[in-house]
Amino acid sequence: MEHQVSHRLPRVLIFPLPAQGPVNSMLKLAELLALQGLHVTFLNTQFTHNRLLLHADIQARFATYPGFLFKTISDGLPDDHPRSGDTVMEVIRSINTESKSVFRHMLVSDELGSENSPSVTCIIVDGIFGGFATDIANELHIPIIHFRTLGACCIWVNLCIPKVIEGRELPIRGEEDMDRLIRNVPGTERFLRCRDLPSFCRARNLTDPDLQVFVQQTLHSPRAQAIILNTFEDLEGPIISHIRTLCPNIYSIGPLHMHLKLRLANNEASSQSSNNLFEVDRSCIAWLDAQPPKSIIYISFGSFTVMTRNQLIEFWYGLVNSNARFLWVARLDLVAGDGEEAQIPLELLEESRERGFIVGWAPQEEVLAHPAVGGFLTHSGWNSTLESIVAGVPMICWPYFADQQVNSRFVSEVWKIGIDIKDVCDRKIVEKMLNDLMVERKEEFSKAADEISRLARQSVNEGGSSYYNLDRLIEDIRLTSSGRVGSY
Repeated sequence: MEHQVSHRLPRVLIFPLPAQGPVNSMLKLAELLALQGLHVTFLNTQFTHNRLLLHADIQARFATYPGFLFKTISDGLPDDHPRSGDTVMEVIRSINTESKSVFRHMLVSDELGSENSPSVTCIIVDGIFGGFATDIANELHIPIIHFRTLGACCIWVNLCIPKVIEGRELPIRGEEDMDRLIRNVPGTERFLRCRDLPSFCRARNLTDPDLQVFVQQTLHSPRAQAIILNTFEDLEGPIISHIRTLCPNIYSIGPLHMHLKLRLANNEASSQSSNNLFEVDRSCIAWLDAQPPKSIIYISFGSFTVMTRNQLIEFWYGLVNSNARFLWVARLDLVAGDGEEAQIPLELLEESRERGFIVGWAPQEEVLAHPAVGGFLTHSGWNSTLESIVAGVPMICWPYFADQQVNSRFVSEVWKIGIDIKDVCDRKIVEKMLNDLMVERKEEFSKAADEISRLARQSVNEGGSSYYNLDRLIEDIRLTSSGRVGSY
């Protein structure tokens, strides 16, 4: 679509979902664009921006890029709102309903630009906000690209949900129905079960608001001029081909964290720093340095997962009984409840003290790349999955919500680089799976993970598919911003 504008410097607006994973990946995209000389405005919610200022060096790091701006918008929620666990849906609904008029005003008033590039010439928005953002972009004749921070596997499932519903495969009829294969997601008929659908599909009522939000926002993706995916063709090429039937122009440019690392090195820029919303405890690196190669199981359930005390106890007994050495990220709000309800029993801590290490938050990319780490017990968030793939670390997957159920199934059944234990939290199973990953099937999983890691690194090197797609994205942004026509 041609977008007529006067000659001016391109300014790209990037607007992420205010959560650790999407903010992290979209900040990496912002830096990749800035490295190529594009002016970028990063629009965060005020709450999330304050967290970044507290725990990351974003102001100093991005000040080195000409024209880079940080701007904030309200998420419409009170300061004491937890913004974690299941309440993330309240954040999404609030932004979709409360921020539309403010977002439009910021674009019209040019308060998102600078003197040299006053107006936004391209919007890159998290696809969960694709509805209202696309309406406004079309009204103002600004090209818009949806960045889907999920894997292609989950995006394709989401796009197929209306057909799944039409085929009467939803709602799920109960636990006895969970292992029924889904027929209406092309390319996955042999292995995708009801329990592997995104968590919102477990709603018993098809009018459930969470189900409606995810379905409706995904259906806005074909309205965008293009889609950005944080993945690579050698990992998800067949699924990306299915998505292209609905969204023809796709830029698969991942894994973003590795892509940025290589481009920074090639540009002789300073090394990248943290994009964390939590205080990072680096003491675990010195501890890892003293451990044998591939001996440690790294355990992290991400920034949103909340488990019960009983689930915590089962994981701990399974871990203790397996005799595995471990590094565990135990957020203060990981366990539901207060006081003793959220604490690890002292006897379990004593039994594992000599072979375990606990932190509140870890430098995850560095941890996974450490030679002492041989496995990852994960919630299967997409960023964590990609970081594990790049590092060549096999996974045990215990998904919590949203896309994680789909990701874990692909890890185990398609890419064969891990074990999926979704919907199970039993100490004997945890013990067995840890033993399988770290001992009995260690060589099998390591070989498969090493091969996919090689393909991931190849994709972001010069000549690779992701390298080419990022160059194409940057050129298309420049063309449309100068009044010419890019491929979108």
